[in-house]
Amino acid sequence: MLEGIQDRELNHELSKLFNELWDADVNRFVPGKDYTIDLQEKAGFVQQSSGVARDSASEPLFRYVNEERLKSIKTFAAFVSLLDNYETSTGVAEVVTPQEMAENNRFLDAILETEVMKLTHQYLVRKNWSKPSLNDFKSQLYDIWFQLYTRETGKGPDSCGFEHVFVGETKHGKEILGLHNWVQFYLQEKHKQVDYKGYIARRKKSRPDEDDQVLSLQFSWKGLVKPVGSTFIGVSPEFEFALYTIIFLQSQEKVTREMVRLEEYELQIVVYRHGKYIGTAYPVLLSSNNEDLY
Repeated sequence: MLEGIQDRELNHELSKLFNELWDADVNRFVPGKDYTIDLQEKAGFVQQSSGVARDSASEPLFRYVNEERLKSIKTFAAFVSLLDNYETSTGVAEVVTPQEMAENNRFLDAILETEVMKLTHQYLVRKNWSKPSLNDFKSQLYDIWFQLYTRETGKGPDSCGFEHVFVGETKHGKEILGLHNWVQFYLQEKHKQVDYKGYIARRKKSRPDEDDQVLSLQFSWKGLVKPVGSTFIGVSPEFEFALYTIIFLQSQEKVTREMVRLEEYELQIVVYRHGKYIGTAYPVLLSSNNEDLY
């Protein structure tokens, strides 16, 4: 299946835009300076919904993260405050308190001040996918990302795009859904909830580098194993919000996959639609031009 993906045409327009967003992402953490990771060994094969994986990494993935920077950058601080607002088991109805709604709004206000989201808004307005008014754009983002919907029928609203992508959920106590965000991964690892099991090698490169900012990982969370999870490392929350929102709005398809070249990485950005909302979104790392270890 992967060969078919790799042969698909690169989306040059989105590649150009996403590289502009990457360059504008001044809040991004710099590898080796703002954080260090310890990749250790390659992960073994694991069946989906298995609770067992060989641990190829005795140490955590993150050796160091500059927490002062996490707290002092407005978008990161607002983002971290949202992470503990969710009941991670699907089928358990979410209750959004007025305080949580205020935190959602504070986060959107913070990211809308960034150059990354300003460029995103301009692009979406040019495409007629968003309205020029900032308030309208904010409402649109709120609906796409924070509006609750039902993942398990008959159980009441139990999920939203933000929770799935950035926080992570568990299904029937058997499967990890989502959890594609590096900050949540780091915080969960720090609290001994996540156990990093090793990296997944990719096409043309037998081993990732410690400064790669897109990785495929294997880990366990709350006793369940995620065989392969791809994630950006170090990027700001506004950067991920921008990429996934743009791809979500460009198509009404249930699943949209766009091939882009971002910096040295060839990626497929995958967005699943749940009606009018984001179901899930994540990067799939195809290859890298970083030739140190070919």
